[in-house]
Amino acid sequence: MRGKEDNIVTSSTADYAQVTETRRRIWSSGDFSHIDRHNVVIAEALCAAVDPGPGRRVLDIACGAGTAALVAGRRYCKVTGIDFVPELIDRAHKRAGAQGIEAEFMVGDAQELPFPDSSFDVVMSVYGVQFAPDQERAAREILRVCKPGGVIGLAGPIPEGWSGELFAAHGKYMPLPPGLRPPARWGTEEGVHALLGQGCSSMRNEKRTALQYWLSPDHAVEVFTNWFGPTVSALQNLEPVQQHNLVREIEGVFRKYNRATDGTAVVENTYMQTVARMDPS
Repeated sequence: MRGKEDNIVTSSTADYAQVTETRRRIWSSGDFSHIDRHNVVIAEALCAAVDPGPGRRVLDIACGAGTAALVAGRRYCKVTGIDFVPELIDRAHKRAGAQGIEAEFMVGDAQELPFPDSSFDVVMSVYGVQFAPDQERAAREILRVCKPGGVIGLAGPIPEGWSGELFAAHGKYMPLPPGLRPPARWGTEEGVHALLGQGCSSMRNEKRTALQYWLSPDHAVEVFTNWFGPTVSALQNLEPVQQHNLVREIEGVFRKYNRATDGTAVVENTYMQTVARMDPS
């Protein structure tokens, strides 16, 4: 993933429809539910920060297997989740049924939300909307569907730390298409203000840390190479030497941020949490 703005050409050169379809195939090549268990603590922290009360309408954008939506659903919120990977929406339906939570999940695009203006009291996304190719359009959709005075809550990657280095490793072998900005733009003060600031009366950005628990660093690498869509897709399209090098780089990132000393892995992931309130007028 390119990390310097001067390596990115103007966004008008990007074919967003084609890139969106490519990304849908990439994320469909794995099963993010195997990774998403490590986002539960992030979703719970975000939900506590936006603090939706019972009966509030909550949208989880790029919801994956529904982790953040289900956290809000346990508060008896009226929850909707949307994602462009049908298999993950099926998983979200099953999880909601197993937990006895009433929630609506649908297949759809974060860049073209199928909801009227001002539909939701709270709009959330955990490691989701940040990966929409057309960031400006996705941001406009967030602002459009959130009610005046409503709350936006985001949690996602930053340019540095475990997330930043993991995606940078992938970017060496699968670089961003021309015209696209890195997802970690949402994880910078400047980037998220540029994307959402014009519609918000207040915004609080905070770097937080979540821990991932694995049997070992090798176990973490095994899970990612088998189930994490970007890794699976990269390995399917690389030559053997590049495959080996990517796996070794991923392993290096996990080992670098592993805080365990007993052979297991407790990986420290620093991410950005954004809580913004819509202008009430």
